[in-house]
Amino acid sequence: MANYQVTPLVQGLPATVPFVGPETQERLRGSAFRARVGANENVFGPSPRVIEIMQSRAKEAWMYGDPEFHELRIALAEQLEVAPENVMVGEGIDGLLGYIVRMFVERGDAVVTSAGAYPTFNYHVQGFGGDLHFVPYHKDHEDGEALLSAAKKHQAKLIYFANPDNPMGSWWDAGYVESMIKSVPEGSLLILDEAYGEFAPAGTLPPFDMDNCRVIRLRTFSKAYGLAGMRVGYAIGNQELIAEFNKVRNHFGLSRLSQIAALAAVQDQAHLNQVQQLVQGSLQRIQQIAVDNQLKPLPTAANFLTIDCGRDGDYAIAVMKGLIERGVFVRMPGVSPLNRCIRITAGLPGELDFLEETLPEVLKSI
Repeated sequence: MANYQVTPLVQGLPATVPFVGPETQERLRGSAFRARVGANENVFGPSPRVIEIMQSRAKEAWMYGDPEFHELRIALAEQLEVAPENVMVGEGIDGLLGYIVRMFVERGDAVVTSAGAYPTFNYHVQGFGGDLHFVPYHKDHEDGEALLSAAKKHQAKLIYFANPDNPMGSWWDAGYVESMIKSVPEGSLLILDEAYGEFAPAGTLPPFDMDNCRVIRLRTFSKAYGLAGMRVGYAIGNQELIAEFNKVRNHFGLSRLSQIAALAAVQDQAHLNQVQQLVQGSLQRIQQIAVDNQLKPLPTAANFLTIDCGRDGDYAIAVMKGLIERGVFVRMPGVSPLNRCIRITAGLPGELDFLEETLPEVLKSI
């Protein structure tokens, strides 16, 4: 018998992770994927300039990173046209979500999110004993009005809302989001996850209002900047709200090289523009592959395409498993009715060649 004692809360939690990584699946398969198009990573990678700077400064890895993220916060503030005090950097959006939940949620506190939305947020809420309340999607969109209504009903501490959305790729325009922010109930905080904002159409992201303490906005270097492995995200919000992070965050949680890479990425907007074009071209090809196989691609404002397989969740699972077994890593939503779909990330030409070859075989086999 173990001689340690975890808390009763931890005793009651499942020992699981929100996602099964492609590496885990490769170990089970005994071979690598030929097309890694399931994790919404940016397969086009960081800019050559970022790689060059990282290589030249790799010898600095013996030093801790700046616990105040001074240079990176200043660069982000200049780009966003806000004050550095309105920006906090952390270990990806996942890490920032963990800090936010820690700051606001105690055991039994209500939290509202959408059924089928980003599961890592739910993982953090459960880890602090929060009481999750789920709202269904409406026509493949997160339902802002229903989220606000549920928050008011349950007196929720936090409301999670992603725009553009993962896993569906749907989005609302800035006016809709601004209306949501204005309607956040007293005592609630809206977490606005904008991880895919760089891929969204113009007019999707509302302007910043740094006097508003009802919303905190989250962005990342994992998607458009191609630095998912470096784990860098940032929060934008009211100065007093942002300062609360300093009470709970891991001050040395972001490595020196991660900060160097993110700063270099901010300074290479030309590469960002190139990536946006490459992603659009890749998504157009995935869309055509889906149509050629009598599947329905849904509109997207992200770097992935959600594809309606036209039947129920069991059929979509069979499609996903068939692709994985043949070397194409994809994922799918886990909640009905979203689980009628699979989700494919923008990929390299060779990966899409293999997808185009493999998908008809899978559909024929089932």
